[in-house]
Amino acid sequence: MSYSNRTQASIPDEVLKDLGFRVYTASTSKEVSFIIPKVDAVLLSVSPDQVETWRKRVLAERSLPLFWWCDSHTFPSNECRMDAGIDGLIGSTMSPLEIHCALLLGVNHYFHRTEWQQEREQLLSKLEERKWVDQAKRILCEIKGISEAEAYDFLRKQAMNERKRMVDVATSIVKVYQLLRDQNQGGRKR
Repeated sequence: MSYSNRTQASIPDEVLKDLGFRVYTASTSKEVSFIIPKVDAVLLSVSPDQVETWRKRVLAERSLPLFWWCDSHTFPSNECRMDAGIDGLIGSTMSPLEIHCALLLGVNHYFHRTEWQQEREQLLSKLEERKWVDQAKRILCEIKGISEAEAYDFLRKQAMNERKRMVDVATSIVKVYQLLRDQNQGGRKR
């Protein structure tokens, strides 16, 4: 368990140590870099306007569950306007059982969040691949005068013959087409 602090380091330290956690404290980016390999989660004890900055510093080093220590020193206002991308809150008035539950829920949230991010990246990658394939199909339809289904079959067969992924063949077709089109347009301008 680690956290980044402002001035009130002692309260979160004491609470977590009393619960049996090993606590490492950091207040600079260099200290975070040094202790981040040793920790399983991060507890930020900073004001709301500093949460995002510290979150980015931590995530630049390593992906970990992020918690925020919430008390009158870190959150002096009653306004709750924070979209910090954290996995949970822990406060000074929480009982040991509540802290353990908050940690368990936060870690669970972290795993769901990271799983969702990975799925999102995979879907974006698939979408990008699909765009290349669709572009190549349009080019083949235009140049060869064939249907979209025939263009798809052509791409699939070409990929099998070259032992490449279909998206790689499609990308090559699109890039060559763009190169030839640019040369033809350049030649006409002279």
